Formats: sequence, C-alpha cells, structure tokens
Amino acid sequence: MELMRDLEGQTHRRAASLDGAAISSEDRTMEFSFSSEYPVQRYYGNEVLSHERDSVDLGRLSDGAPLLFNHDPSRVIGVVQRAWIDGEKKRGMVSVKFSRNAFAQEVMTDVADGVLRNVSVGYSIVQMEQRGDNFVATSWQPYEVSVVGIPADPTIGIGRKLDTDGAAPAATPTPTPSPTPMEDNLNIEAVRAEAAAQAANAERTRIASINALTERHGLKDLGTTLIENGRSIDEARAAVLDKISAKPVETVKPVEMDQRDATRFNITAGIRAALSGDWSSYEAGLVREMSAEVQKSMGRAPSAERAFFIPFSALTRATYVTSGTTTGGNLVQTDLLDQDFIEFLRNRSVMLAAGVRTMPGLQGNVAIPRRSGVASTYHLSSQVTAITQSESTFDQVTLSPKNLAALSKYSRQTLLQATPGIENLVRTDIIDGINVAMDLGILNGSGASGQPLGIMGTSGIGSVAIGTNGGAITMNALVDLETELTIDNVPVDRSSVSYITNAKVMGNLKKLRAGGSTTTDGPFLVNDNLVAIGRGGTPSVVNGYPIYVTNQVPSNLTKGTSSGVCSAVVIGDYSQAMLGLWGNGLEITVGEDSDDFSKALTSVRGIVTYDVAVRDPKAFAAVLDVTTT
Repeated sequence: MELMRDLEGQTHRRAASLDGAAISSEDRTMEFSFSSEYPVQRYYGNEVLSHERDSVDLGRLSDGAPLLFNHDPSRVIGVVQRAWIDGEKKRGMVSVKFSRNAFAQEVMTDVADGVLRNVSVGYSIVQMEQRGDNFVATSWQPYEVSVVGIPADPTIGIGRKLDTDGAAPAATPTPTPSPTPMEDNLNIEAVRAEAAAQAANAERTRIASINALTERHGLKDLGTTLIENGRSIDEARAAVLDKISAKPVETVKPVEMDQRDATRFNITAGIRAALSGDWSSYEAGLVREMSAEVQKSMGRAPSAERAFFIPFSALTRATYVTSGTTTGGNLVQTDLLDQDFIEFLRNRSVMLAAGVRTMPGLQGNVAIPRRSGVASTYHLSSQVTAITQSESTFDQVTLSPKNLAALSKYSRQTLLQATPGIENLVRTDIIDGINVAMDLGILNGSGASGQPLGIMGTSGIGSVAIGTNGGAITMNALVDLETELTIDNVPVDRSSVSYITNAKVMGNLKKLRAGGSTTTDGPFLVNDNLVAIGRGGTPSVVNGYPIYVTNQVPSNLTKGTSSGVCSAVVIGDYSQAMLGLWGNGLEITVGEDSDDFSKALTSVRGIVTYDVAVRDPKAFAAVLDVTTT
C-alpha cells in the first residue's frame, strides 16, 4: 500500500505520563514506561504501535541512548541504561540515569516534585500494515527519550505527532472537538481518504526529490537523514550545498626549488641520463631528485622507463641538428653570445597577467558548487495573501583533465656541442609553446578535440554587436561591453577588470581621439600613462581599464558580408576564470623511433595536464564583429 510505504521510515514522537514513577536519590536513576498500544488518531486513521517483542527494535535505545529535555539534542540530561518490553502490560519501559550537570539536576528535582510529569519518545516506523480501521506499526524503533513540559492529552491518554523539524517540542494537546452539524450526505470516509491521498502524494514527492538530489551528489546517507528528519526539498538543497562546499578540492603539495637549484636545473642533463642510464653527474642527479619529489607528491611513476618529471617551478619542437644552420648548426659554439640568442616571435601570453586564477596540484575531477538562482521575494497585497513558494537552485563548475603535449627532436652532436644551447632552446621551446597553447585554451578553447572550453565559447557571457556586417571599433562599443557587466551586477573596478584584444584592433584604437575622429579632434583615447590608474606594467588603458594585446584573439571572424576580417574584444573580471593544473610538474619522455635511430636523432616529448573553467559567465562580455584589415 502506497500510504504505508510513505509512512515507513518517517520520524515520530509520542508523550506519556510519569505518574507512579519514582527517582532513586542515591544513584539518580528512574524507571518508567514510554509507550503503549493505545490507538491515536492520525490524518490517515488510527495508529497503533505493536508491543510484541519481535515488533520493537530496542537496539538504539539500549545502546546508551540520550535522555533529553524537550527533544533538544543540545540539552542532554541523562542516559538510557536499559530498555525492555513489558509483555503483560504491553508497554515500553526504560531505566534512565540523570546527569550530574546543573540543569539535569534541576529537571530531576522538578520530576521528583511532580512539576514535570511527562515523557516523550522519538521513534521511526520500519513497517506498517492495516488491520481494520487501525494502521499497526509491526516493526518500529525508538531512538531517544525526553522529559517534556507538555502533558499528555487526557482524552486519549497519550499525545504524539509526526516530527517535521527534527528537534521540535512534544505535541500540543489535541482539544476535544465540539460537535459540528454536518450535512446528511457528507461522506467522512471519502474526505479522510482524499486527505490521506493528498498527504501521501506530497510525502512521496518530497522523498523522491531528496533521494534524487542526494544520490546525484553521492550523499545517500545524508538523504536518509534528511528524509527521516522531515526536511523539505529546499532545506535538502541547502544541506547538500553546505556538504559539497565543505569538501576541499583535492590537491597535492607543490614541489618548490630554491634559487640555487633552480639556476642549476638542467633539462638536457636529464635527457642525456635518460638515454645513457648514467645519472651520476651533479646536474643529472638534481633532475632525478626533483623528479622523485614530484613522483612522491603525485603518487605515481612516470609513464615510461626513460621518462622523468620536472616541477612547474623549474619549467621551460622542429628537429635540431648541427649540420644545418636553421636546425641546430647555429647553436654550435663559434664564439657564440648566448645572451644575444634570437628567439622565435610567438603570440603573447596574457591571461595569467590579466588575473586568471591557477589551481595547481589537482588530482581527481573537480566539481565546485555554484548557486545558479535565488529564491524570489514578494510584496503581499493583503494580510491573507498566499506566499508563492520559490527556491534557490544550484549547479556545479567542473574541471576534468585535458592533455597538452610538445615534441622536439635533436641530434646527438647537437646535444654534445650546443652552447647557449640546446638546454635553453628545449627549455624555452617547451615552456613558451605550452604557455601559449594554455593561454589560447583559457581565452578561446573550443571544448572539442581535447581542448578545454575557453571564455569566449562559454555559454552565458555578455555580447555586444557593432552592426549587421560588423564595423570599426568605437569608444561606444567599449563602453557597451562594460555595461554588459554592470547590468548583471558584476563588480567592476580597474584592479580586476580588463579588456583583451589583438594588435589590429589596438592599432585602430590608438588612432581614435575623444571627439571621435582620427585626426585632431581632442586627445587620444588610449592612455599610456600607467601611473594614472596605479597599475605599473600595464601596457595601455582605455575607458579607465587596462587593455592587454595578444594575437591569440582571433582576427578572422565573419559577420554578415564581412567574411574573415572581423576581430574580437573581450572584457571581464578574469579572476572569475580558473586554470587547473593536475599534478606537480611536466612529464618529459625521451625516445627514439625507427627514423630517429637511423638519423641519430632523439625525440623529447613534454606533456602537461590542465583544464579551464569559468566561475560566472556574466563576469565576461565580448564583441566579435570589429572589422580589421
């Protein structure tokens, strides 16, 4: 029967009188009955607690259950020493001992003086069956006993009620109903059945909703507790949020290097040692020692025999051979000045400088709870206006591992002869290559083909359009981007909010003047006076906010008839974006394929694992149709 299944597992209370009980003043003990088989009227019919020995589970009560005052778990006044069933009188009995604390002694004195004369028991129904007009709990479990100040109802002998808040006082006495004239055709059984069906349906909905919520977050035990304590689904949501908020993101302690070791750390020495198996040199030994530290912190070994870890604190593709000037030959010493080494020009990495948060040392998948909606409030038109129920909603921001790799090849002779050399080259190539790729992932990752989903692709960020076919950048467009943040209540100030765009847009911006023209109409809009906003090292300022320039921002977008010539400008509080890094370092693997062997080449692969997440999409806005040529 659906009704009985809904009632099973709920928490109940009942009150009874202490009449005839006596306290032993020497050891502060007392025996009294706490339950009987007296039928009590419920909304679904008469409830009866069976007192057959096999029907009552006294395990929790006998195992040192608390003696409380008014069912308040923070006011323990004693302990249950023993519980048993009086089979002849069909009553539940307990022997309790009062505590020595001052409040417990006051309660014991009031009980002895007859001022407090009532007790109440908290219990849960495990199984129930219908017998005629009665609903009999054939399996139930008491779990606490309380001294209460509200007397039992004299018309029924025992007062009891369904507990809906887990710590409420004993049931208010039910007054004797006065006779009420009723129509001859009123069907009492039909009314009772309808009320019972409505109540059972509401209870089924509550239980199912709480179970679904807690099982989704792996908190089944919490769900059971919430259901037993009669909590609402809104209370359950708050409890789940508190639970998952309290669980810290699982990370490992970072591996740090002192200045001397960082200066001496030599990746090339590690590569040579991995090839030869000889780790006896100081440089190779340092690499091996730091790799072991990273391995210990991460709890796993490198993925291949000839592989090692380098910590993020020590970080730094094309085949490099000495026979060709462009592939390694120019590195061989001929009075070469390594300080004048000319590096390849890459896109600039700006995302971390703009304020993106980093979370290193991650281990498993990461889920961060987020309140996605809040309860609504209403003005009431009259004193009897019903309040419309609304609830907060919650979701999660997640990060899961994405792998980013770089591969370099170099010759044995290059390894032996290079002067600034292959060490600086490999270190710089790997570090810069990975940094630029991660920077692009943060800003504009596609979310496909192993890439993270970047800020520009995140659903829910603000949007500003210049025109049907795009248009030139204007100050109005930059202000509109700022407005997209402020209308969503994003706190904006020059210490946290920045613009990011590419060199083409920046070139056009620098030509704009306050009056709107590009000739002589007022001062230029782009301000290079860094002191003016108190942020040294910022390249430029526009509309009161720093503006970063990198060609990671696309310039090949399409809007209407403007095909492949549109650029983007993004504004945001970049601290609302997160860069998660798994483990404590980059894994370097040294290997040779068949082609490498025949050409005396060595392959070096570097892999780092990361992901990107946006805490609040409303903290960002973008314009994607700035025409640039």
